[in-house]
Amino acid sequence: MASRIFNVGVIGYGLSAKIYQIPFIKAAKNLNLYAVVQRTPKPNDNAEKDWPGIKGYRSTELMVSDPAVDVVVVTTAPDSHLELAKLALNAGKHVVVEKPFTPTYEEARELVELAKKQNRLLTVYQSRRWDADFLTLSQVLDNKSLGRIVEYETRFERHVPGVPGSAWRTKEMPGGGAIYDLGAHLIDQTVQLFGLPKRITAFLANQREGASGSDDSFTVLMHYDGFLATAKAAVVSPQEKQLRFWVKGTKGTYMKHHFDVQEEQLKAGMRPGDDGYGVEPSERFGTLTSVQPDGTLKSEAVPTVDAPLYTDFYNKLASALSGEGNIPVDPAESAVVIRLIELAIQSSQTGKSLDIDV
Repeated sequence: MASRIFNVGVIGYGLSAKIYQIPFIKAAKNLNLYAVVQRTPKPNDNAEKDWPGIKGYRSTELMVSDPAVDVVVVTTAPDSHLELAKLALNAGKHVVVEKPFTPTYEEARELVELAKKQNRLLTVYQSRRWDADFLTLSQVLDNKSLGRIVEYETRFERHVPGVPGSAWRTKEMPGGGAIYDLGAHLIDQTVQLFGLPKRITAFLANQREGASGSDDSFTVLMHYDGFLATAKAAVVSPQEKQLRFWVKGTKGTYMKHHFDVQEEQLKAGMRPGDDGYGVEPSERFGTLTSVQPDGTLKSEAVPTVDAPLYTDFYNKLASALSGEGNIPVDPAESAVVIRLIELAIQSSQTGKSLDIDV
């Protein structure tokens, strides 16, 4: 029997949809890009022209009323995620929500419960669980190459000190700012590696001169038994090679510079399946420094793993829709990440370390 093909409708046609979602929906097995909601197409920005054969809708209400739509992908700004995901779930659709899941933990929990009530799949696009550098670090930790971990740092730092654009990431709005944008990834990865921390201490700020609105930078300290995990984002970081991971243990240290190559390749026009897509050059490999039996140190490059790429998110989703395997990201886990973000914001505002309450 041929596998069923599931029709996917995408809400929104901005950067998230064009670069981070649709290429992987198209590349995934058993998924069909069926429709896009784009309220105001333009001659040089028109989903129906970019993807011939799809249906174009001007409202979400019309799209979710189409019985041919099986899955709805919400790619709009975070403050609309609750409303749009509820609309789709109540229409009987399975739903993918772009990260950050929702601006509040309460809203995230509401969606998790509604999906259960409607007996529909709900998942969150925490795509950086499929970053090759993260998966390489996971392998290093699984191999116990570092011994007992005593310090962990994860960073997204760039040198972009100019005036920011008008995207939700820079606006004073529910779910806006760097802590929801980049923090949702860094905190999620940390929890995937080490579980929930005991306490959290955070500092949110604007590094751009004369900046106003939501934070553009942050430092979040997650307190674990025996070690501290630090998640950092910055927009003023004039470095030739930006530090990505720095993990210290009793047997060694792992250090990795540069971001996962997929993002820059996607922005340059490459797509899954293109020659070289997702392949990191050897000069960007991380470095493992190990303590030798005689007490000396030895450093060696750690080849970046051949990652399954972001396409794997949608392949896993298609399998789950067919009743084979689990959804790619449990929304309850993403809800917890939102609670940690809320606590980070509260910690920064009050100047206090806060216990984790989930």
